[in-house]
Amino acid sequence: MTRKLSLTVDGKNITVHLHKGDLPANVSFNGAVAVDSETMGLSLIRDPLCLVQISDGQGEAHLVQLDRGSYDAPNLKRVLSDPDVLKLFHFARFDVAMFMRDLSVIAAPIYCTKIASKLVRTYTDRHGLKDLTKEVLGRDISKDQQSSDWGAPELSDAQLAYAASDVLHLHALKERLDTMLVREGRVEVAQSCFDFLPTRAALDLAGWEDTDIFAHS
Repeated sequence: MTRKLSLTVDGKNITVHLHKGDLPANVSFNGAVAVDSETMGLSLIRDPLCLVQISDGQGEAHLVQLDRGSYDAPNLKRVLSDPDVLKLFHFARFDVAMFMRDLSVIAAPIYCTKIASKLVRTYTDRHGLKDLTKEVLGRDISKDQQSSDWGAPELSDAQLAYAASDVLHLHALKERLDTMLVREGRVEVAQSCFDFLPTRAALDLAGWEDTDIFAHS
């Protein structure tokens, strides 16, 4: 089942498609896709994956409200695991781990705007999506619905607008951050970090979430 809504997101009217269970088979994306997820909390042990958001940067967002009884979403899984589709995340480490755990897929290849930000915006420790979007793009995004009940059977328009906003700016952020990575000579190290993310997520799921295995002690 799909609902099509026109919502105001970050001051702009956009189309949001809410799909129950899975992406429809006829939904396609052009080029790289921005991806995010909403969960019941931040524990990889306790909290279930509830919602996955995808946008190809063309002004629309597709939101998949998952069936937590089965996580049977073959069309969504196909997009997430497609080796020919670059997936853009902000803090990919958490989302990729959630997808491994609940959807049994490895989302790759990956670009993480949080990692890119930390590699080039070394003049600040503010690398959250809100701060990054404000400085780099001059857009103020709302985080009012970040802590809300994403497991509810029916999500509010405010929740849907919030979820959509998290994937609407990642393409523009990537473009700006790529320029900075080139300028600072850090493209290769960034790519190495992106390539390592599925392994980092697997370590998190295996119990090394808070341990730096590269540290001396």
